[in-house]
Amino acid sequence: MKIKGMDQNHIREIDQDIKIKLAAMHGTDFNVVLMYTIVVSSLTTSIREIQFNYSIQEIITRARRRSTNLSKKQIQTELEKLFMRNDQNVSILNNLSYIDALAESFNYLKTARICKIQKNKYINRIVDLMVNSNE
Repeated sequence: MKIKGMDQNHIREIDQDIKIKLAAMHGTDFNVVLMYTIVVSSLTTSIREIQFNYSIQEIITRARRRSTNLSKKQIQTELEKLFMRNDQNVSILNNLSYIDALAESFNYLKTARICKIQKNKYINRIVDLMVNSNE
């Protein structure tokens, strides 16, 4: 099975992250459950970051298409404002991006389709927020 967006470089990064975390635990008393938690946490975080970055790129593309007045720096600033406020649209998009990748990877086509529709909806909402704040 291959997770959408994962390649050998990402797998090496995850492996390195896990090794660093396990090395930090060297000499301490930890069990198998903790080791599994570290592995699953690293995998989940990596998949989330990769998928969310794809969504962020789509937001940037749509924002530039929608408003020629917005520079790359303004778009980045608006995104940072949304992140700092912990905007619910951004949080939901982050989760939808992750679920979409898993649904596609495990061949849950109906779930993946619904996630894509919802992702587009939240991407559009975020673009609207960004464009409207600069008008």
